[in-house]
Amino acid sequence: MDIFIVWVEIFRHWLTVATGIPILAEIIVKAALTLGVIIFVLLNLIVLVWLERKLSAFFQMRRGPNRLGPAGFFQFPVDIVKMLGKEDIVPANADRPVFLIASICAFLTAIMAWAVIPLGRGLILEDLSIGIFYFIAIGSTGTIAFIMAGFSSNNKYALLGGMRAAAQMISYEIPMVFSLLGVIMITGSLTLSKIVEGQKSIWFIIPQILAFLCYFISSIAETNRGPFDMTEGEQELVGGYFLEYSGIRYALFMVAEYTHLVAVSAIAALVFLGGWNAPFGLTFIPGFIWMMLKIYFMIFLFMWVRWTFPRIRIDHLMHFGWKVLIPVSLINIVLTGIGIFVFRAITG
Repeated sequence: MDIFIVWVEIFRHWLTVATGIPILAEIIVKAALTLGVIIFVLLNLIVLVWLERKLSAFFQMRRGPNRLGPAGFFQFPVDIVKMLGKEDIVPANADRPVFLIASICAFLTAIMAWAVIPLGRGLILEDLSIGIFYFIAIGSTGTIAFIMAGFSSNNKYALLGGMRAAAQMISYEIPMVFSLLGVIMITGSLTLSKIVEGQKSIWFIIPQILAFLCYFISSIAETNRGPFDMTEGEQELVGGYFLEYSGIRYALFMVAEYTHLVAVSAIAALVFLGGWNAPFGLTFIPGFIWMMLKIYFMIFLFMWVRWTFPRIRIDHLMHFGWKVLIPVSLINIVLTGIGIFVFRAITG
């Protein structure tokens, strides 16, 4: 990955010389890197949709897509062409401006979270000193897009789905933040690259197993995936906040969901699974490969849970977040503080 950094610096230097305006050269470089991140996310989407269909079929003893391409891999591109050809319908009594931009806002907030997520040493758009804080802040703004979609549709089921999304995401953001505090206390930094560097000797999933479990469960609720997909419960809300959406605008909500799924999986890999650090001394494999393997391992866990457990009731979901996850995450913070104090006392 050092080669990638060198090529970026060469490109930046060439642009600076060619344009004579360093700020313009930096803007072009950042735009090119941002485009690369978007392409990476969209390419992952193709794999993830195919993987989820095959895994769900395997868990539920079905075949899944198996006609177009090897093992049905080309089914998703065909579905995209079909979806692009569908009519973009806007309800007559909808709040049209809000209705039209809601799906775009959901996609943009999901993409913006990738600004601070490194996929390897130096493979990052901006290594902020408050990287984790930025990720949480941007992720919380996604709630606004769901409320916009539910409210602007002028449909009671869509409105209920938007309200559920707000209640669920706000509630489960609290234990998610608390679960990350233990790692921040150990490393003394909010920078994701420094957190990864702090796991060269031991991955934080070992001393922070309680925090990992809280983060994993909270992430399921944050990404609106089963068994916590109460915002789109078909039995109760028909389709939830995106009930009135069709065509490309419906697709944007799906893209935003999978983009957020990969993002929370990447954060789990960085904070708890050592990031690009190689296990068992297998350093001859590039760190980017290890990072991707850990991300897809987390994605597999999310899909495994979704297609194994049935959807729970909304009141049970809220009670579990407030009465179980928050107390457990607070207990983990206390235990982490005690552990740090004892360690410093022993080591002097």
